[in-house]
Amino acid sequence: MKIITIPVTSYQQNCSLLICEATNKAAFVDPGGDIPRLQAALEKEEAQLESIFLTHGHLDHIGGTAELASLYDVPIIGPHKDDNFLIEAIPAQQIRFQFSGCGTFTPTRWLKQGDRITIGKEELKVLHCPGHTPGHVVLYHVDSKTAFVGDVIFKGSIGRTDLEKGDFQTLFNSIKHKLWPLGGDVQFISGHGEISTFAEEMETNPFVGKAGRIRV
Repeated sequence: MKIITIPVTSYQQNCSLLICEATNKAAFVDPGGDIPRLQAALEKEEAQLESIFLTHGHLDHIGGTAELASLYDVPIIGPHKDDNFLIEAIPAQQIRFQFSGCGTFTPTRWLKQGDRITIGKEELKVLHCPGHTPGHVVLYHVDSKTAFVGDVIFKGSIGRTDLEKGDFQTLFNSIKHKLWPLGGDVQFISGHGEISTFAEEMETNPFVGKAGRIRV
């Protein structure tokens, strides 16, 4: 599977373009905005958009979803239904995050722990990882050992838990019980910032690593 990371909007949110190289089918993970930039990436790869995947309901991750889904007539898949309160609050989120022009939508399919989603012949596993938001999911591509973690964990940090319905202990448990068991050799693409691996974060992350103030 080919993976292209495209930072979008002033939040520099990492939208990922996933392409099944056997079929040239594609999906965007968390299209936060800057639709022309996403279209240009898709056209450059000469790929056919098949789906939109969402990790959670914060506007910097979903701001371009409605427009993109309408332009390409594709389903919106995810997040977990516990983030529906955020999706229903898109108008209020636009004020809070200082966005504009974000359309409302209803996901075609909600995701839950253990689900599988596909792009062409490629498959990703779904892990429900609440804490940053209650309906946050992580998408794991086994063959490439790559996890798309949204705002659960970052290189050297973790997701905020001071936003509505966030909870630190829940996030901590998601990382410990859902992500670490995938293995240290798994690389992850987070919602913001650089790529890292679980092994690196297990050792050095100041919040959940061995060198940190909280041991897992």
